[in-house]
Amino acid sequence: MGLNTALYTGLSGLKAHSTMLAVTGNNIANVNTAGYKRSRAEFETLISQTLASGTAPSDEWGGSNPAQIGLGTRFGAVRDFSAGALESTGKSTDMAMEGNGFFVVDAGGEQRYARAGNFSLDSDFNLVNPSGALVQGFGIDGNFQLQQGGLQTINIPVGAMTIAEATSNVRFAGVLDAGGDLATQATLIESNVMYDDATLTTFANAATDLADIHNAAGDQPFTIGDVITVSGATRGGATLPDRTFEINNADTTGSDAFGETLGDFMAFLSSALGIAEEVSGGVSVTAGVMSVEGNTGSANHLGLTGSDLLINAGGSPTSPLNFSEQQEATGESTRTTFIAFDSLGNEMTLDLTIALDAKDDTGTAWQYYLQSNDHQALSRHMGSGIMSFNNQGAFTNASDDAFSILRTGTGAVTPQTINLDFTGGSEGLSALASGTSSVASIDRDGSGIGTLTDFDISQDGVINGIFSNGLRRDLGQVAVATFTNSQGLEEVGANLFRATANSGAAGITTPGSGGTGRLIGRTLEMANVDLAHEFIDMVRATTGFSANSRVLTTSDRLLQELMQIGR
Repeated sequence: MGLNTALYTGLSGLKAHSTMLAVTGNNIANVNTAGYKRSRAEFETLISQTLASGTAPSDEWGGSNPAQIGLGTRFGAVRDFSAGALESTGKSTDMAMEGNGFFVVDAGGEQRYARAGNFSLDSDFNLVNPSGALVQGFGIDGNFQLQQGGLQTINIPVGAMTIAEATSNVRFAGVLDAGGDLATQATLIESNVMYDDATLTTFANAATDLADIHNAAGDQPFTIGDVITVSGATRGGATLPDRTFEINNADTTGSDAFGETLGDFMAFLSSALGIAEEVSGGVSVTAGVMSVEGNTGSANHLGLTGSDLLINAGGSPTSPLNFSEQQEATGESTRTTFIAFDSLGNEMTLDLTIALDAKDDTGTAWQYYLQSNDHQALSRHMGSGIMSFNNQGAFTNASDDAFSILRTGTGAVTPQTINLDFTGGSEGLSALASGTSSVASIDRDGSGIGTLTDFDISQDGVINGIFSNGLRRDLGQVAVATFTNSQGLEEVGANLFRATANSGAAGITTPGSGGTGRLIGRTLEMANVDLAHEFIDMVRATTGFSANSRVLTTSDRLLQELMQIGR
């Protein structure tokens, strides 16, 4: 009985220590495997053979302990999930997780878990591990807002995703010359005299049909169906876009406007020249003479000559009206041009004109106008407002500083609102006796089209895309799984684990929450294998194996001796 027990325990010891060597060898083999978690060998005794039970003490005899012979050992491997050292790689797809938590991947339709964050992008821009398992996380909506709902494959289309951003805010800085003259005079341009009849006795008025107008020579410059083109006109030195007007009761030529009376044409001309009638000026007719009055301030000066107003400009154009300038716009003013973007990334050029409107003991007031040739309307005029400065030249407030630009027919969002920021201070506007006015746009949001060039991963797992136009947008968020008992996970190869009944179900959360550690981008967690410790375990396993071999050898000799005694 004793020799059999010795043989049995020796064999079990050999098996356990050979397995211990295998565990140690596996740890050493994976010393350079990213995210690898070492296993350690643990032993426990098997059941023991009881030769005599223990007895309690009596009045005559003392107590006796149980007499037992062990029946060997059995082996169990325990995985050590302590953190490994972190190594910076500089690769944007690499990531390491501090503390508890596992990356979630989809391996052939099965949810698996990993500590190794050595990921890369496949040909479809999906984030994958070296074996092709798809990294899971939370996606974004059409506005790049994170949607922490169901898990989905993380996709990072570097070099393929393009975005643009519409301009919403523009900030200005500079100095306005408060010592300049008030802008009280506007451009005044007048036409030749027009009559309502062939006898030249009745002056034309707003109700006169264009086809009935006669000039001083008795000629009729307009006929039904003519298209009048305003071409080459200027405002503040900026050339205005061409605008067309069809003399008809309907638009048959795709013109910008149509009408039959002189009043219809005057309304068109005022819009085509961008006159801010809500402030001043406009187009009128008195004693048969059509007058065009612009807005005050030299920067609002209008340029309109007889050659700028053409009939049938596409064929053999004629000039039906002989305009002449009667008065030049004067007064302190300035104009600045800046660029904005629509929702598709198209550039839009806008003009801001500012004119000195009033002075009193409290400070100065300035009238400003916003215009753009990219305003998809008959008039390039978008609106106007008043800005005020105190008697120290500091900006106090501005009215009507939000403007809408129409992008009709461009495919972009329309109307688009643009806010003008005239904030005072060292980086804003001031109104002082500077001798000259100078204003410029110093900051704006929005951007033209840009391509995703790179990305970073923050500590909470948010993937932040970096675009060539300077924009940054969230592209998704890496998900993290936690377990009640991570020791209960089962390794399935390729640095992956799967949940078991003893690990508990995975709790899905984000890095830094739910007891998980933070995520570190461009870094890998290395194996937590300590080579010195593994070599010590190897020596212990070798020694144990050798000792158990001696047990078998000794038992064999004893059996041989026993057989000889029997002979």
